[in-house]
Amino acid sequence: MLIIISFLFIHWYASVFAQSFFLHRYMAHRMFTMSVFWERFFYLGTFVTQGSSFLHPKSYAQLHLEHHKHSDTKEDPHSPHFFKDVVAMMVSTARVYMEFKGGKRRSSSPYIEGLPTWGVVDRLGNNHFVRLMFCVAYTSVYVAFAPSLWWYLLLPIHFLMGPIHGAFVNWCGHKYGYRNYAINDQSRNTFIWDVLFVGETFQNNHHKYPNRLNFATRWYELDLAYPVIWTLSKMRVLTPR
Repeated sequence: MLIIISFLFIHWYASVFAQSFFLHRYMAHRMFTMSVFWERFFYLGTFVTQGSSFLHPKSYAQLHLEHHKHSDTKEDPHSPHFFKDVVAMMVSTARVYMEFKGGKRRSSSPYIEGLPTWGVVDRLGNNHFVRLMFCVAYTSVYVAFAPSLWWYLLLPIHFLMGPIHGAFVNWCGHKYGYRNYAINDQSRNTFIWDVLFVGETFQNNHHKYPNRLNFATRWYELDLAYPVIWTLSKMRVLTPR
């Protein structure tokens, strides 16, 4: 039982950190710079930790910038205020993401064309067989260590880790919680200490200051990813802009 809980814990936090640190703060907002070595390190790390739910980094960045540009309007790919439920919102999100990934849509952001891509990792990450092998790997851990079949009900969390993170952040972060800033959308801060999504649910703070590295803006708030990023900065792994 302890191994299963530990596996879920490690997979959850490794995946959500990769999404927040690399896809969101680095790719979409370019909040810091890194050498090619470290960029490739975290690119590969995102592929490994997201596994079966790997998101193409450049397409994710374009999708996210679309969200900021049209936040909580009908053009927003994932505003909860225009969908009957979270499933409908995520279907819309997936459709827009695939349009960016397939080249049918292109972001107007001036730096999108300069975003890094890594062909071999992108091809592996978007290969259906590779995604299936990740699912097999997750299942094998449960086959080896789950004390009963009831624990297998946790497997869909591993299979759909990225979409689960995105669904919670985008649905709850624009519906539930408090607002520090009166801005022209419905963004909220869902938690005061965001220990589950490493700062991603500070949506009101982030939409007010979209390029601020620390998503927490009040003394009592905690963006769990920021101390890690601060440490990486002191280690010269990255340089804040």
